[in-house]
Amino acid sequence: MPEYYDALETRDPQERERALMAALPGQLAHAKRNAPAYATILAGVDPRDITSRNALAQLPVTRKSELKALQLAAPPFGGLAATAPGRLARLFISPGPIYDPEGVRKDWWRMARPMYAAGIRAGDIVQNCFSYHFTPAASMMEGGALALGCAVIPAGTGQTEIQVQCMAELRPSAYVGTPSFLKIILEKAAETGADISSVERAVVGAEALPPSLRKWLREHGVPRVQQIYASADLGNIAYESEALEGMIIDEELIVEILRPGTGDPVAEGEVGEVVVTTLNSDYPLVRFATGDLSAVLPGISPCGRTNMRIRGWLGRADQTMKVKGMFVHPSQVADVVKRHKEILKARLIVDNPGGQDRMTLHCEVREGTPAGLVQAIAESLRDVTKLRGEVVLRKPGELPNDGKVIEDAKKYD
Repeated sequence: MPEYYDALETRDPQERERALMAALPGQLAHAKRNAPAYATILAGVDPRDITSRNALAQLPVTRKSELKALQLAAPPFGGLAATAPGRLARLFISPGPIYDPEGVRKDWWRMARPMYAAGIRAGDIVQNCFSYHFTPAASMMEGGALALGCAVIPAGTGQTEIQVQCMAELRPSAYVGTPSFLKIILEKAAETGADISSVERAVVGAEALPPSLRKWLREHGVPRVQQIYASADLGNIAYESEALEGMIIDEELIVEILRPGTGDPVAEGEVGEVVVTTLNSDYPLVRFATGDLSAVLPGISPCGRTNMRIRGWLGRADQTMKVKGMFVHPSQVADVVKRHKEILKARLIVDNPGGQDRMTLHCEVREGTPAGLVQAIAESLRDVTKLRGEVVLRKPGELPNDGKVIEDAKKYD
């Protein structure tokens, strides 16, 4: 069997970048023409001019946190979909509620690639333990499995004893679902003495997979466990290969890592928010901010796949906090930074000594800062947030590289 799903995975990185940038203007034109929201968002933008990442970085960001309001104003998909609801294959409901489309194209969510990377092949039987109820996770994985030529057991969630019975009698070779539910199934099988040793591969997602849990799953009978990073809006974003060194970006996406609350890309290796532009024609999301934190992992995977890698899910980018009864947002910290060219990076730390909320803006600055900078930044902070705060200047590199723009340091005794 071929080692790779297709030749796209091993392209020269520059060839891939040229192909993505060549496809981008047409995708933007399609979005402007067919998705009403993008006619507004991209007003004044000539898609023919957007042929590089630098040009893409000038376009507005659409945040996942805005979807509910957008969809309430323009149901069902907030004007972001380019295909009429009745011409789609499925319409899903995620918590919020947020409505998610699925088109009719084979493997619409692009899940065959990460499943292939996990060793799943035509003729395998896959027990699909993601939810089939309203949300798209199970449909995502089923579409990928069917595209590979696999048979699917539509098991869904819960009913652990029946899950074990199915595995013992139908002998699936692969499991897809959350890692914690796989652990529950393995524990139940051990308790009942059921033989589910046919399950040798697992593709897991929707929650964290700490090293200790991966080790436990291997030790209890599933030797190959690999993660996917996906969302109901975008489908497959990134996936682990057998190398288990970072997560490889899907071939149909342009991924940026931005400073939270801004549209500005961070330096390679720095933690920021995952922002995705997709080439999906039904749901042509442009600079869609997922709300997830990650960082680019330099270099190429030892497995031979050459696309960009990220470190995986590193937390949430939405760090909005309430201070003295008022909300403070990462975008406001970014506004302060933009007012002072001397600031390289900033982190707002909120604590509560004596039970009183206090804001301190820590700013990495260049050497030779002008006199009065602390006071000027403090005035900007008050002007933007309508709250008083202290300012501390730091040397370049002193602030942690964890993507946090606002840190909650409050203590509650």
